[in-house]
Amino acid sequence: MLDEHDDIHPLFHGAPRTTEFKKLRKRIVRMTREAIDQYGMIEKGTRWLVCLSGGKDSYTLLAVLHELKWRGLLPVDLLACNLDQGQPGFPATVLPAFLEKMGVPHRIEYKDTYSIVMDKIPEGRTFCALCSRLRRGNLYRVAREEGCSAVVLGHHRDDILETFFMNLFHGGRLATMPPKLLNEEGDLFVYRPLAHVAEADCEKFATAMKYPIIPCDLCGSQDGLQRQQVKKILDGWEENSPGRRQIIFRALSNARPSHLLDADLFDFESLLRNPENLR
Repeated sequence: MLDEHDDIHPLFHGAPRTTEFKKLRKRIVRMTREAIDQYGMIEKGTRWLVCLSGGKDSYTLLAVLHELKWRGLLPVDLLACNLDQGQPGFPATVLPAFLEKMGVPHRIEYKDTYSIVMDKIPEGRTFCALCSRLRRGNLYRVAREEGCSAVVLGHHRDDILETFFMNLFHGGRLATMPPKLLNEEGDLFVYRPLAHVAEADCEKFATAMKYPIIPCDLCGSQDGLQRQQVKKILDGWEENSPGRRQIIFRALSNARPSHLLDADLFDFESLLRNPENLR
């Protein structure tokens, strides 16, 4: 996969030739392909809107999807999209220049959701919920305008785990970000192909490739967020028991409704004893 510069997508030009990086890249590509296959994301001939924030995760997503398409393993069209939300100081030229240089089809959409968030959210409250809702609505609109069947996001394994515990601790429900979701209108899928990939691998990959990372100056600048608190808990568990994150992640795909308490999910009332076994 890293042999000749004329046999790789431009997104990988200059990739380190170390054994460690080759293993990292192969692992991310393999895990992404497994998630795409496992959750039935491919509809041949469709178009995906690949959302690019400028963070390490979305750069990794963009590169790996183009790697799979380059190898003939992803028979869909890819359109990269960055939603410029109007944050003061946002380096608006970085992503367009990068995408042009890499020959990646893209659309840059400007929509000032920053002002709305700052106006609606009281001081001291977190921005994430409203910011995310506004961002998602605009991405859905762009996807429809571009004839896309899916909005593709860069959420990774750790995002999924953190969301699970946030729902558990603060929402009173067992739920997380699914790798594949149908929107409420029923006309667009939301895909998370990096669902099996660890955040640490995304960071190592993007750093090694020297992609121009753009930090989030809105929600990413706030202290005391629930997600940050959950991340610290998971970090502590991982430090005391390496591999704990992956064990918990496997549990999310190994649910046993009969051993939980949701009567809407499992029909406890209809459970009957077998008279033949009564003595």
